[in-house]
Amino acid sequence: MERAELIKKLNVDLAAELGAIVTYITYAARVDGPHRPQLSQFFTAEVNGEQVHATYLSNKIVSMGGEPTTVPASVPLPQGNRAMLEEVLSMERDAVSRYTQRIQDAEAYGDIALKVTLEDFIRDETSHVEETEAILRHWDL
Repeated sequence: MERAELIKKLNVDLAAELGAIVTYITYAARVDGPHRPQLSQFFTAEVNGEQVHATYLSNKIVSMGGEPTTVPASVPLPQGNRAMLEEVLSMERDAVSRYTQRIQDAEAYGDIALKVTLEDFIRDETSHVEETEAILRHWDL
């Protein structure tokens, strides 16, 4: 794995994290209905974790001689609380998949510290997946 290729892939991850921040803030504002307080709090609580990931990725890209992106991934605007939760679930599953691949990239590049940090990111994102799945599993009860 070449340095430039890894930087490019880390920038994809950074754009996704920036997009996740915008997504969670936007969805927290858009939720409605009787579960608004809980869902708004759920979405807002995720912002900090995504910010930590984005900050790490930005610093890592710079330390490798790259330029971190400032453009977030696009933010879908589904209608309704359930649709927003389903979009979040898809986004978090995608993050787990990307970081799983990125661990292999970090190993190929020889950056064990990056690999270990990405494993922590997978733990965080998996927790988000599980929590969102739990909310959706009982949505219609």
